[in-house]
Amino acid sequence: MHTISQPLGKLVLIPTTLGSNDPTKVLPSANLQAIIQCKVFVVENLRSARRFLRSVGYTASFDDTMMFEFDKHSPVFDYSRILELWRNGVDIGLMSEAGCPCIADPGSNLVAFAHENSIIVQPLVGPSSILLALIASGFSGQSFAFHGYLPIQKEERVKSLKQLEGLVKQSKQTQIFMETPFRNNQLLSDIVAVLNPQTRLCIACDITLDSEYIKTQTINAWKKNMPDLNKRTSIFLIG
Repeated sequence: MHTISQPLGKLVLIPTTLGSNDPTKVLPSANLQAIIQCKVFVVENLRSARRFLRSVGYTASFDDTMMFEFDKHSPVFDYSRILELWRNGVDIGLMSEAGCPCIADPGSNLVAFAHENSIIVQPLVGPSSILLALIASGFSGQSFAFHGYLPIQKEERVKSLKQLEGLVKQSKQTQIFMETPFRNNQLLSDIVAVLNPQTRLCIACDITLDSEYIKTQTINAWKKNMPDLNKRTSIFLIG
């Protein structure tokens, strides 16, 4: 007799909201069906992950739900346990703290591990602040680069800004970067101080929230009216 093998579980990439807004406004209702199939989740923070799951209608008891914490500070992650679960047919959800997993977000190593072990990776539709900022900027979406956080040290940060401006001039490639919310104003001050007055800058903050603000103009125009970006999640684009 031939033994019927157990189908492998999947890795489901679960996007979350970009802030404390109603998830039904930014996430497809079809996502819930994929989420409720998961009884195991890999998350950055247990508390916020549970809060998000409840907000989208996940009703299973958390006593029966397994969660692994995985972030950039995790020294050890039990990949062997994850693989064992997949081989037993268990679907596992990888959840971001905000927006889509693996974009300016930990988790890509787990996705790579899934591919290495022939596990199906299923991305769900959801908001990415980086892509939403790009399409709203008026800059090129044909060629762009995301650089994450620029250097903290002022001298290195200024050097990076000038390099990014040079890339825009040479290749017309949109340059995208971000900063920790409490350092946004410091970064903006450096931007307007060192970039060419005619270089165009887009600032996109609080995307999808009621306080959403997206504006593109020249550095010279920004100098005349500097917004207060303190503690507001922001994306910066040069184009």
